Parts: sequence; structure tokens; C-alpha cells
Amino acid sequence: MALTLYVDTARWRAHHKHVQEQFPGLVPVCKGNGYGFGHERLAEEATRLGSDVLAVGTTYEAARIKDWFGGDLLVLTPYRRGEEPVPLPDRVIRSVSSVDGVYGLVGARVVIEVMSSMKRHGISEQDLPQLHAAIENVRLEGFAIHLPLDRTDGSDAVEEVIGWMDRLRAARLPLHTMFVSHLKADELARLQQQFPQTRFRARIGTRLWLGDHEATEYRGAVLDVTRVAKGERFGYRQQKAASDGFLVVVAGGTSHGVGLEAPKALHGVMPRAKGVARAGLATVNRNLSPFVWGGKQRWFAEPPHMQVSILFVPADAPEPKVGDELVAHLRHTTTQFDRLVDR
Repeated sequence: MALTLYVDTARWRAHHKHVQEQFPGLVPVCKGNGYGFGHERLAEEATRLGSDVLAVGTTYEAARIKDWFGGDLLVLTPYRRGEEPVPLPDRVIRSVSSVDGVYGLVGARVVIEVMSSMKRHGISEQDLPQLHAAIENVRLEGFAIHLPLDRTDGSDAVEEVIGWMDRLRAARLPLHTMFVSHLKADELARLQQQFPQTRFRARIGTRLWLGDHEATEYRGAVLDVTRVAKGERFGYRQQKAASDGFLVVVAGGTSHGVGLEAPKALHGVMPRAKGVARAGLATVNRNLSPFVWGGKQRWFAEPPHMQVSILFVPADAPEPKVGDELVAHLRHTTTQFDRLVDR
């Protein structure tokens, strides 16, 4: 009995091909927990796509994935002097976001990140004159720009990239390759048309692996079902059942990522109101689980355990049976499955 990730493999891979057609020369991204699929599986899928480069988050991820992917590995976390050395093959390319970082990677293959409106990290315009000397001792694979997802000020993503292209060109720096993130297909095409001598390569993770929501589904198996009456005590904290119903033990707990949720940026009155309502319910130990039964998301009976969750299903709902599977609405990037089933 397990928390299972079911994958409609043909549909999933058809989506990969569609994205690849929209973004010629795309660089697949495999970082974190491998977008819920695991590093080994995504390395296999990147190979299937014929990718020559796979982007990873850290040097530690590169060290793990190097045995599963035969092409180049682009580490997205910028190099910093003093970081722990990790043995890596020559086909690993390091991102750099400072002039000092470039000087610290003599002989290495590097991609230089420029500072975007994200303001996370990157070379500034004032740094450009110093780059000429710095890049003489590295193998420059190109420049990169990481753009924000939302542009609430109405600014244009393409214009931001063009601005940096103009600055780099004015500084007489090589512009053979520009790695970009969070551009639409038509925006990438506009850039490629305007700068035909530069190869634009989109680094894509979420849109590639998770863009077709109907291609994947998490399900947790029912391990036990116990009938309870209103007022009966149960669980670690011996709470009272609010009404007659069933305590349903389902595979999927905190070790799988169930009950863990990354903060979300809320826009608009209604999403904010819902967020306030959820927070209010949580203060009285009412937390909605990600598991669905009888067409409804069911409440946690108590906080999820390490490997299982206990749900409360009211008596007027169908009684779950041991072996049934409950669909679970889980975030791929925070979930660890027990097994993956291709179908």
C-alpha cells in the first residue's frame, strides 16, 4: 500500500515534444526533487529528447546526475569562492554572477548571469568593463538572464533582454549564446529574429515536466477504516469526533510531503479571503487534506503522521474500503512518492 504517482506516459512525453518544438534548443531543468519525478527519471527523459545540456540546481545534484546523463550539466546556483569543492567532470558548466567568481574559476566552463529585474543575483552593468580581462582565463559558454514570472508593472520581458543584449554588445563582449528563463515561445522567437547571430536557449523546468496537469496523478492507498461515533476519542491527541463517520488511514504523510505547503503570493480579494478563512480554521484544528473521496476533499482528522494521514469521512459519504485509492492534490516539487507507475 503506497502513495503512488501515476503517469500517462504517452501523453506526458507528447507534451515534452510539444514544448521542445516551441522552444528550439531548450535546456531541460532538473533540480530539487526532480519536479516530483526524481533526478534519474528526468535525466532519462532529457536523453530521450536528445538534449545536449541538462540544467541542475547545485553541484551536489550535478555529482548525482552525472552518471545518469551523458551530456553537459549546467549548474544554476552561482559559484562562490570558498564553497565546498565537489569532484565534477569537465562537462559540467558553472554559472557565475560576479567578476570575482569568474576569476575564481580559471580554466572552467562558465555561463555568466546578468542581473535582471528579479534582483536575485547577477553581473551589473557597472561590472561589464572588468569582464574583458576576467573571461580570458575561462571557457565562456554564454550569458544568462533569469526573468520574473509576473510583470505587474506592465514591463516587457523581451525589452529587458534586449536592454542587456545592447549593454553586452556595447561592452564588446561575446554574444554567441544567451540562456533565458521564463519567456514565452513568441517572445523567444522575437529575440531570435532580432539577434540572428546569437543562439537563445530557454532553460525550462515546470512548463516542460508539469505543464500538462492531466498527464499525472497522485493516489494514496487506504490502509485502514474505522467507524467512529460522535464524541468518541481518537488519535495521538485523543480528540473527539465531531460527528458519526469513518477514520480513514491513507498512505501519504509528512515524509512524502503531505501537509507541507510552500507560501503562495496571493493576488486579489477572493484568494486573500480564502487564505484568511483557511488560517482561521487551522486555529481550531480544521485542516483540509489533499485527499479526495466521494467527489470532495476530505478533512484531516488530525495532523498527518510521518508515513500516513488519518482523514475524517462523514457517515453520509460512501464508506472507503481497504485497498481503495484516493486521488491526492499534491505539489510535485514538495512530494516524494513511494512508487511511480507508468500507464
